[in-house]
Amino acid sequence: MKLRSFLTVLALLITLSPRPFALAATDHQSHTDTSGSKSGSTEHGQTGATFTHQEVVEGVQAEFQVMTLASMNMKDPQGKTHHIMVKLVDVSSQKQIGNAVGKIKLISPTGKEQVESLQNYSGILAANFIFDEKGKYGVICLFEVDGKKRLIKFWYPN
Repeated sequence: MKLRSFLTVLALLITLSPRPFALAATDHQSHTDTSGSKSGSTEHGQTGATFTHQEVVEGVQAEFQVMTLASMNMKDPQGKTHHIMVKLVDVSSQKQIGNAVGKIKLISPTGKEQVESLQNYSGILAANFIFDEKGKYGVICLFEVDGKKRLIKFWYPN
């Protein structure tokens, strides 16, 4: 119950910030896709214990944050070590999307897979995972907004 309350407060703080606070002081790498693919652009960075990734896909901007539970002064009863959250925004209206549902599949450097359904905390979708290996993790997020499914993939360096 304390975990849920904390995550709700954290989600509200992130929602109320004009931009994800972790992006403000990062050295970004930006990419613009001009190949005509469904994904418009991506952006990612890392400060301290928070990794960020932004991507636009089919009119929806997804703003991911990956952080350790330890950096949030939290422990998971199931031994999970990291928290992944995503905020979805409609690109045309710049309004946050609150009715999305989705899942994240996490693939470890050695190929172990974890799949978690995203919980909705006042419009911020989030789930916890175990990161027990060093190296690049594949993050695959499938989410649905208004009956339309979208897919985002990125790498998380652990």
